[in-house]
Amino acid sequence: MNDRLIEFEPLIEGILIKRYKRFLADIQVDNGEIVTAHCANTGPMKGLLKEGAKVRISFSSSNKRKLPWTWEQVKVLGSNNKEVWVGINTLFANKVIKKVIEQNLLKDQLGDIAKINSEVPYGKDKKSRIDFLLTPKSSNPDNRNIYIEVKNTTWTKKNVALFPDSETKRGQKHLRELKVLIPQSKSVLVPCITRKDVDYFSPGDEADPLYGKLFRESTNAGMLLIPCCFEFHRDHVTWKGFRPLKLD
Repeated sequence: MNDRLIEFEPLIEGILIKRYKRFLADIQVDNGEIVTAHCANTGPMKGLLKEGAKVRISFSSSNKRKLPWTWEQVKVLGSNNKEVWVGINTLFANKVIKKVIEQNLLKDQLGDIAKINSEVPYGKDKKSRIDFLLTPKSSNPDNRNIYIEVKNTTWTKKNVALFPDSETKRGQKHLRELKVLIPQSKSVLVPCITRKDVDYFSPGDEADPLYGKLFRESTNAGMLLIPCCFEFHRDHVTWKGFRPLKLD
């Protein structure tokens, strides 16, 4: 299935000069100008940071932004030794997954949905925010509220997508909080795999062993895992279906 899921204005292509201070990347665009783009992915971006790599950036004319440019995609050598574009904007992942929900692509796993709420406070003392809180339709045989946490997933080893790519205290906290919701509510973890060159998903045990342990405890307790895979283009994103879990 290769349907276009999201379309947008064609991105500007350039070359990565360097990424620094976590949030910034200097990029040389095709006309030779060097621009500084915002990097929403603050992690190590394992396997993606190669000076001279081809990248794609978007432009915003909003006067509320300090930087008008945002780094969106990078081209790397994929698992099949073919070049592949990878979506690296962690903020864009939620837009992609929301579109998947709206288009009813998760109906088999979640049933019919009546309402989608974003960034809803939950957890201990309501100090966390869940990416999506779904309210099922009355016709849905499972009437529990559905809590969905989205994880932008870019790191790979061979043909396996892995999350996380570094220790994540925040991610560990999310797994604990999702587990507590079970069974009164339905807890769902959605790895948003922003590259097409993978066949499986696994927790990134090597990068964060504790996350891997909590991941297994949560799935054993009933947390639903739905790894979703996408292909990124200059002006659109296509849906590539689900990827099964692979555990060592």
